[in-house]
Amino acid sequence: MKKILVLNCGSSSIKYALYDMADQSVITSGGIEKIGLPDSFITVKLNGEKHKMEKPIAEHTAGVQWIFEVLTKGEYAVLKSLDELDAVGHRMVHGGEKFNKSVLLTPDVMEAFAACNDLAPLHNPANIKGVNAVSALLPNIPQVGVFDTAFHQTMPDYAYMYALPYELYQKYGVRRYGFHGTSHRYVSQRVCEFLGVKPEGKKIITCHIGNGASIAAVKDGKCVDTSMGLTPLEGLIMGTRSGDIDAGAVTFLMDKLGLDTKGISNLLNKQSGLLGVSEGSSDFRDILAGIANGNDKARLAKDMYCYRIKKYIGEYAAAMGGVDIILFTGGAGENQYEVREGATKGLEFMGIKLDDAKNKACRAKEAILSTDDSKVTICCIPTDEELMIALDTLELTK
Repeated sequence: MKKILVLNCGSSSIKYALYDMADQSVITSGGIEKIGLPDSFITVKLNGEKHKMEKPIAEHTAGVQWIFEVLTKGEYAVLKSLDELDAVGHRMVHGGEKFNKSVLLTPDVMEAFAACNDLAPLHNPANIKGVNAVSALLPNIPQVGVFDTAFHQTMPDYAYMYALPYELYQKYGVRRYGFHGTSHRYVSQRVCEFLGVKPEGKKIITCHIGNGASIAAVKDGKCVDTSMGLTPLEGLIMGTRSGDIDAGAVTFLMDKLGLDTKGISNLLNKQSGLLGVSEGSSDFRDILAGIANGNDKARLAKDMYCYRIKKYIGEYAAAMGGVDIILFTGGAGENQYEVREGATKGLEFMGIKLDDAKNKACRAKEAILSTDDSKVTICCIPTDEELMIALDTLELTK
């Protein structure tokens, strides 16, 4: 029986989940937030209940140490000692072109991963801190890295290249990489299991719609295109990200507003999207509440948000020469029937027919949402990136 700990280290947070791989169940999970601030805290989920404890955590090693203590000592302990842990799996954000699959983390691998820091300056250094923290506390435990970008490495060159001078790709690696790859991989596999079909011969469009959002075209089980690019900014409209925008508009705004690169990045990543258009909130639930109260900017934000998803569905159906399955996942994709409705209505000419009753009844569960006579099967498939990381970790540490 293997017990695997999955860690997802952000710049000021660490999420964790402990798995019993005998039945792939979550023993306990939780996370630390506000690392580096005096009011940092840990949330522990155990036996269906949530518990919260506060303690100042200065940096990631102390955070991992605290998680280890919670797992082994006190009222929420689930392990007699850390010796019961068999391996640790890490969510790694940007593997560049170096990593097209999950790998055992060795010093050479970590050096290659660190070389990708320029591509994800907020996320990759935090991922490295998490790995180093585990190494400091448990030097002999095997660790596995599962990369957000890996699933998309099967894209053909004409799909991932930008029409920039070629030497910029050679020198700096400027190309589309895509993100949410672990989620897209999980749901594209899971939907085939759910429907009792094989990935081979299937054309699937996976819509990961949350505060961050992306779409992937998956043909024969492999990604052939995805909406996020060099960074997670490209593609769909998101909670606070603009998604696709004319690069000329970017330089125009820099001139008009006197913004440097940090300023324009902040505008496009943190002040745009649903938040920017609605001038109210980045949360789709708040947008819907605003619409109910007659807020026209909220209505515009919703219409733009769903329209962009619909455009990408059409685009990826064209790229693959058709589509057999469209699935929705992520916070809004799993829970907001209005998103699924707005993204698929009007696509009946492609054989895409949503069943309104099934759609409205579905919240965060595996379900078929299309009508019986729809040529394309529409599904909701809740994502489970942590389980995917645990499965990869199990496979690589057997």
